[in-house]
Amino acid sequence: QVQLVESGGGLVQAGGSLRLSCVASRSASSIGTMGWYRQAPGKQRDLVATISNGGTTYYVDSVKGRFTISRDNAKNTVYLQMTSLKPEDTAVYCCNARIGVANYWGQGAQVTVSS
Repeated sequence: QVQLVESGGGLVQAGGSLRLSCVASRSASSIGTMGWYRQAPGKQRDLVATISNGGTTYYVDSVKGRFTISRDNAKNTVYLQMTSLKPEDTAVYCCNARIGVANYWGQGAQVTVSS
């Protein structure tokens, strides 16, 4: 098992930047793929980006070129650097970790982008 704790959300104007952090309760080197998902009000939770234990990244088209996912296994942390934020990026952002066939989730961090 693993507990995930996100931080770094907040309110920002369109065009601004935020960095989300997700700290895992166990060594990140023992965790497989980690990722960020988001859920806007009234919508389903959608994938944003993932990063494998080896550092391979994946982004959905809507965030390519604006968001960067990274992980620091020494700090048991995965990050999501978000730039050029748009009002449509407003959502609760959740960290995800896969260990074997199990998925674990953080509690979420609110990101609000004002126009």
